[in-house]
Amino acid sequence: MNTDEKMTGDLFEVDKRLSLKPVVDFNAYLRSAFGDGPCTCVRCAASGGDESSYEQQHTFTFDAKPTHRRFASTAGSDVLLMLKKAWLSYTKAELPLSGVLAVETVKEFVEPPLHRRLVPLFLASGLVKDLEGEWRLQPQAMA
Repeated sequence: MNTDEKMTGDLFEVDKRLSLKPVVDFNAYLRSAFGDGPCTCVRCAASGGDESSYEQQHTFTFDAKPTHRRFASTAGSDVLLMLKKAWLSYTKAELPLSGVLAVETVKEFVEPPLHRRLVPLFLASGLVKDLEGEWRLQPQAMA
């Protein structure tokens, strides 16, 4: 096999780790973590959708469409559980539960169209906090 054939072959190589059940489940979880339309919870209804006083965002815009976080399935502990399973499956190592979250590593096993949902979900669930440009895992979200 010559060099050109090797390079072409590499383009079509699919990382088999991406088809592991926990990784597939995490991608499905990201798709279902947000519902269509703006948030209609009691607080958002009472404030007319003004979230400026909220600690965590409720309504997001993806692909120019408003979406809302599904609170019942996106608590920090829920997000962490799904992330830990996918991380272990993909990296064959335990997810470090303190310090900086390696978002670039997470993006390796998340479908590219879902990348834009990662950080909003991580922040809104309380799993991470942006500290000086680093995404730090929050111990209280893991309880």
